[in-house]
Amino acid sequence: MVEQVDEVDEVDEVDGAAGRGELFRLGAFAYPHPFQQTGRIDMNTPRPWFTAALILAAGLSSAPVSPARAADPLGGNPVPGVCMLSREAIFAQAKIGQAASQRLNQLATQARSQLDAQGKPLQAEVQSFRQKAASLSETQRNQQGEALQMRSQAFQEEVGELDQRIQLTRAKAMQTIGQDAQPIAAEAYKSHRCGLLLNRDAVLGGNMANDLTSEVVQGLDRKVSTIDFNLEPLPSKTTNKP
Repeated sequence: MVEQVDEVDEVDEVDGAAGRGELFRLGAFAYPHPFQQTGRIDMNTPRPWFTAALILAAGLSSAPVSPARAADPLGGNPVPGVCMLSREAIFAQAKIGQAASQRLNQLATQARSQLDAQGKPLQAEVQSFRQKAASLSETQRNQQGEALQMRSQAFQEEVGELDQRIQLTRAKAMQTIGQDAQPIAAEAYKSHRCGLLLNRDAVLGGNMANDLTSEVVQGLDRKVSTIDFNLEPLPSKTTNKP
């Protein structure tokens, strides 16, 4: 069973992360676990139940991000020293972020095809078992049913492991992008004479003149635009020795 990843609230972490010089800390980009583990695979669905989940797991951003905030009706004067940055927009709009998302989708699609090849025969066997179950003895039903259930659970574990690998791969890609973006963001912060950096996506309204997002995206695009990686392996399980 794969442990569910709790969604992290970005608003509460912006100041702490910025104070530690970690504008792109991975914790702020955790997403809920896309696979709902039920303990049983429903083999009646027309296509494997994990197909949509793999696609959801692949993207670096769960929703499209607009390039810039629209003109705010509140308006007002810029607050000297207060700047804003959207880390999510940087990952979504920078060329390296888009390349990483495409690569992760590609890897997830390949893995989905492999799981489809394993899941479809199992689905057919389950359907066949249900059709002939009434003609089997109780012993035969129990034996065949238990065998199919064990195979279904093993298959579900494979899906969960793949999800873990996708999560690990996404985290590593985001870490790489964050390391590239960090000095660019720090330079923009310094050049604009900022004294406080806020998460732009948590700002309800006001003057957005000191938004550093576009500047950081442009600087990141000049620095790097491509990234390549493969699915990360699962951490090795170590046995605690007495």
